[in-house]
Amino acid sequence: MLLLAGTAAAGLLLLLLLPALVALRSAPYLWADAAALAGVLLASLRCEWRLVRRPPVTLLDVFQAHVRRQPRRPLLLFQDELYTYEDVERRSARVARALERRLALCRGQVVAVFLPNCPTYVWTWLALAKLGCTMACLNSNARGRVLRHALAAARTTVMLTSPDLQAAVEEVLPDLQQDGIHVFYLSDESPTAGVEALGPSIKAASDDPLPAYYRADITPDSKAIYIFTSGTTGLPKAAVVTEKKLLLVASLSRLCGFRAEDVVYTPLPLYHSAALLIGLGGCLEVGATCVLRAKFSASQFWDDCRHYNVTVIQYVGELMRYLCNTPKRPGECNHNVRMAVGNGMRAEVWKEFLQRFGPITIREFYGATEGNAGFMNYTGKIGAVGRANVFLKKLAPFELIRYDVEQDEPIRDERGFCIPVRPGEAGLLVIKVTKKTPFHGYAGDPEKTEKKILRNVLVKDDVFFNSGDLLMMDHEKFLYFQDRVGDTFRWKGENVATTEVENTLATVNFIQEINVYGVSVPGCEGKCGMAAIRLKPGMSFEGESLYVHAKDCLPSYATPRFVRLQEALEITGTFKQCKGNLVKEGFNPNIIKDPLFFLDEMKKSYVPLSPDIYTDILETRLKL
Repeated sequence: MLLLAGTAAAGLLLLLLLPALVALRSAPYLWADAAALAGVLLASLRCEWRLVRRPPVTLLDVFQAHVRRQPRRPLLLFQDELYTYEDVERRSARVARALERRLALCRGQVVAVFLPNCPTYVWTWLALAKLGCTMACLNSNARGRVLRHALAAARTTVMLTSPDLQAAVEEVLPDLQQDGIHVFYLSDESPTAGVEALGPSIKAASDDPLPAYYRADITPDSKAIYIFTSGTTGLPKAAVVTEKKLLLVASLSRLCGFRAEDVVYTPLPLYHSAALLIGLGGCLEVGATCVLRAKFSASQFWDDCRHYNVTVIQYVGELMRYLCNTPKRPGECNHNVRMAVGNGMRAEVWKEFLQRFGPITIREFYGATEGNAGFMNYTGKIGAVGRANVFLKKLAPFELIRYDVEQDEPIRDERGFCIPVRPGEAGLLVIKVTKKTPFHGYAGDPEKTEKKILRNVLVKDDVFFNSGDLLMMDHEKFLYFQDRVGDTFRWKGENVATTEVENTLATVNFIQEINVYGVSVPGCEGKCGMAAIRLKPGMSFEGESLYVHAKDCLPSYATPRFVRLQEALEITGTFKQCKGNLVKEGFNPNIIKDPLFFLDEMKKSYVPLSPDIYTDILETRLKL
């Protein structure tokens, strides 16, 4: 399903598509495609109807409508705490009044929120929305230079935080004070000199509804939230989420099948769009209950689901693999989870998850926080992120185009236009920028915003959003994520998709986790494959076994030449694997303390990489 960042004239579109419906009446996925189209159109019409009203009906208004209808329904469950819709409404009103009175916040002001997962995050977000302020969601793992950069990108003078992050705050506090940024704890007491605690002011504030004039100037294009990219390949960027986009992304919950009676389990960080906009935002949209967890725990995941009677879980790919790697226990299918919503799940993990934990509906989707459209797998096709059916592609045109990995740019023909790939061939996903599918870019960074735009893609003067991702479409028009363009590398004249290699080698019996990347080798063009591996508990590295599996299942150019064993693989706060430091460190045994191995064709095995072998590679006596 193509998820829009804009809407269309639904009735006219249906008329235009009727001939295609008739022509494709025998297509195997016709009715699923038609149902997906109907869902997108209904969601778009609902958002359009809300936003054309004066004043527009935003997600905050939708939440407050649920407060009036079901004030005592649980909205938040956190550890042993329960907060109803009415509780959250009143608490957010107190926070809003305290912030307005103590900080003199005004409409349009950007306020940075630096909090761990906790209920305070929720009513702080709603409080800022009630004041007409933009919330900048800082990564709670950000430290030092990265934290200062994020604050500068948001162009804020106020940061709200918690004593839970005291060390991170105090590390940069002198610099923040010098930059004119005021820091406040949302707690009863402050453990840090120079940082005021707002808890007493919040408790003393009235919980009466705020006057409407605070949001009098709100429009669909008003900036509601800044969500920062993970920064795995550089400093984080502040993606702009408008009121319209916030409402549309929250509507994804309806397209997935969220119901008002659902209990949605969100172990992902709220500073990320998946948890905040789809998980929590989806609950606000349909009137459901959100179970919030401070941090993901594989060992306690299913116990939580049973304890809270969870019906919908949120995931990212690595989270599902962690669940599949836990020791098997009796009664693993004894739960009420009916659906899982998320992205990044590998096909082999998908299959194992269903076999082990029962017939749960998987709603895998693809989308970037800053992107102008995305996809959702509405058929349940294992491994796919969506389907490019003829109806939905008319709503938001996109292409998969040929990409030069070494030059880090699209390949163009003699006319200067990009070249669409054939079915079965990986290509760069680009999505056309139109009034219906706008690209809002990054706050405070027009240069990086421009870098995400491609012009003259198919015709002169057209404009497309560059997703930075390589996808593949098969002959049935199912779409599969392949790799990030920065992660794909070129070796022996061929493109190597790290995700594809990881998926292949992850099935080796002694491998718990694997992260594949390319490293530079003196005297060689391109980059050579290397794999960082975490072994399963109690198992040892078997060089011959890995060699046989790699040779049987991978082309020669994609087979990693080097292996590095690690006790733990570095990941971001949103469970994405980090490759940057691994690439920089390369394969030098004189520096790296982890065990290193080298693919020895003569011995048909991965053998220890000694300093002598390393020297032979550097001096080109040993050919790769």
